[in-house]
Amino acid sequence: MMTSSTSTATPVKDAFTRQVEEVKTPKSDINALILDYLTVAGYPNAAAKFSSEANLQPQQPTSAIQQRVRIQKFIHRGEIENALKALNDVYPSILDNDDTLLFALLRLQLVELIRDSNNSPDRDISAALKFAQTKLGPKATTKPEFLEDLEKTMSLLVFPQDDDLDPSLAALLEPDLRRKVADQVNQAILEHQRQRKETAIRQLVQMRVWSEEVTRKENKKDLPGTIELGFDGDDVDRHDAIQNGHEPMITT
Repeated sequence: MMTSSTSTATPVKDAFTRQVEEVKTPKSDINALILDYLTVAGYPNAAAKFSSEANLQPQQPTSAIQQRVRIQKFIHRGEIENALKALNDVYPSILDNDDTLLFALLRLQLVELIRDSNNSPDRDISAALKFAQTKLGPKATTKPEFLEDLEKTMSLLVFPQDDDLDPSLAALLEPDLRRKVADQVNQAILEHQRQRKETAIRQLVQMRVWSEEVTRKENKKDLPGTIELGFDGDDVDRHDAIQNGHEPMITT
């Protein structure tokens, strides 16, 4: 009687994957990417702690990061008037020189006023109407896209939130609009501070995706069917650390 045995063969990696794995990124470069992310994304305490532990020069003073974060938090909470005041107090020239950003903030403030009126028992829309007429009306006549955005926003006064809104109108009431405007403000402040507007890691990922698309299109190199970015690894220890609220840091 013959005994059969089952052996597990090690998958053969293609040449491209082997070349990628042979590249050793200096720990100092990884640390710089982490600090850049913490700074640009707005984590002042983590950035200060990491720069100290990794023996890196801070990219920005903690106070400058905190100012950006404070303004963004106002926007995320729908406190647009407070955000405008804080932004004008610290960086008054930003809104003076950026009509598009100012209109986006004022439009979001109108959305919040309409949200409040729709949630009130008597649905008093007088505050929203007055704000639209005095703050947004004059600016809407300067650019066609401003007028279109204002008209769409004013449509929220006609259709209560509990009705089936058109997706384009419903999107105005979603948190995504606050996040979008907050990101615009964050980038404007970073540009004013002569800082990078996007994290370096995001730019690297975009460059990597672009280069892969070009390479596949022009057939310059034999690539595997899928090239993982490495963001969804199954490292159990790292997953457990994140679940417990302790994101591991790379230090020198």
